[in-house]
Amino acid sequence: MKLVNIDKSRYRSVNNQVQIGLVATLAILSLVFGQLMIYFFGVKQLAGVESTGNFHLNFTGFILAIMACSLLVRNLRHKPRFYEVYYVWQLKQLQNKIFRKLKSVQQAAKDNNRDALVILSFYYQSLSLVYNLDNNTLTISNVNNELEKLQQCIDAAGYSIDVEEFTPEMLQAF
Repeated sequence: MKLVNIDKSRYRSVNNQVQIGLVATLAILSLVFGQLMIYFFGVKQLAGVESTGNFHLNFTGFILAIMACSLLVRNLRHKPRFYEVYYVWQLKQLQNKIFRKLKSVQQAAKDNNRDALVILSFYYQSLSLVYNLDNNTLTISNVNNELEKLQQCIDAAGYSIDVEEFTPEMLQAF
């Protein structure tokens, strides 16, 4: 995966629209599906009884709404308007995969393993990109410090590393 420069204002705007739209769609569809399930399969309200026992039908309506939203996201993710949001989502997934192997990658980097240095370079630069897009100003300084330390290790090892060299398959060695 390559690192791509993303227009921050466009990303934030579309990301907010997607999040609000998904929450609203999920809420509305949950209510609609739940009410339809109760209408067709539910127990009728009895006088003087508080609970009708239709919780499972409401929950089924919620599950159906999640499935509908998942299908919606699956079909819209490749549209040009959602490119930035989907790209950052994929980047965050890849960062999570790297994070799960971070200790072993860092250990290999201490031994001047070139692939480990490439992975760490990609990881920290991608974190910097995502933190900048998400306005995460609290931890971006830590990431920048890690990037500086990593660059010193790369220079000391005599390597010239480009993040474009990174491939997800590199993680399999760790």
